[in-house]
Amino acid sequence: MLVLLAGIFVVHIATVIMLFVSTIANVWMVSSSSFGTVSTGLWLLCNNTCNQLSVKSGDETSLKVVQAFMILSIIFSVVALILFVIQLFTLEKGKRFYVTGAVMLVCWMCILIAVSIYTARFTGKTQYVTNPHHGYCFILAWICFCFSFIIGILYLVLRKK
Repeated sequence: MLVLLAGIFVVHIATVIMLFVSTIANVWMVSSSSFGTVSTGLWLLCNNTCNQLSVKSGDETSLKVVQAFMILSIIFSVVALILFVIQLFTLEKGKRFYVTGAVMLVCWMCILIAVSIYTARFTGKTQYVTNPHHGYCFILAWICFCFSFIIGILYLVLRKK
């Protein structure tokens, strides 16, 4: 049981780190242009230098929603990690980690909303570029989506022994 708790804790920490990286780094979409490789993230457009990401006025709201939900997912993941540690030391034997699991599933839902909106609104819609494809931050966000769901379910089923 101790090995299972340690494994869940390590995967949870890895999920928090990957969420930070996927939100902060600017490699959600990568493409080629006449200027070289262009990468776009949630915040900046990078070629040789990074500039503010410019989007159409209709897509600006969608980008702000994606940014907000990715930040919320980080907050909920960190809160769930803190709650897990608190419940680990204060919870009675035989009780389950319901609160931690619920908070982690809220994190899962935030990631789902953010990545789904990004996929629907921004995939392959860059101008003056060829061969657009997803970058590692987009893939990390989907991996965090899977991990947060699995961790949330495990917290709900897990009993303190």
